[in-house]
Amino acid sequence: MDFNDTRQMPSCPGGFLYRIRPGDTYFQIAQRFGTTIDALVAANPGVDPGNLIIGQVICIPVTPPPGPCPGGFPYVIRSGDTIFALSRRFGVTVEAILRANPGIDPERLRIGQVICIPSPGQPPCPGGTIYQVRAGDTLFLIAQRFGVSLNSLINANPQISDPNVIQVGDLICIPPR
Repeated sequence: MDFNDTRQMPSCPGGFLYRIRPGDTYFQIAQRFGTTIDALVAANPGVDPGNLIIGQVICIPVTPPPGPCPGGFPYVIRSGDTIFALSRRFGVTVEAILRANPGIDPERLRIGQVICIPSPGQPPCPGGTIYQVRAGDTLFLIAQRFGVSLNSLINANPQISDPNVIQVGDLICIPPR
């Protein structure tokens, strides 16, 4: 097969074509394009993953975008994220996140992967207001903005293990004045 002959390119519906370069392996390609080795093998029948040829063209399958996330919001996975950490950060159960994202492997989250964070319902905040943390927020600044003491804000949010570390998107309780 002449890999430079575009008439013989593999079919790649829903993905894109990639030309093998020196040093490429399915593992490296999967890491680079946010897919799995199994997905590459399935998208490229007849290609020997152990014998890739420089110039060979393969199909890189594209992960379909997440389905609708009714009542929730899309979240882009960052370095260090785990389903457990996300469940604590956003006040939802691990099970709820897994139900909202059928087909994800919780042990293999990829940086840049988009998942659905379901609505936690209303976190407990008797008499107060739920606030979603924005870029640049600190608990001190939020306390000042809402006219409450820093200590009362910390006490109203026992889910925050380190008051110096809050994340954009966190839902916190602003206690009543």
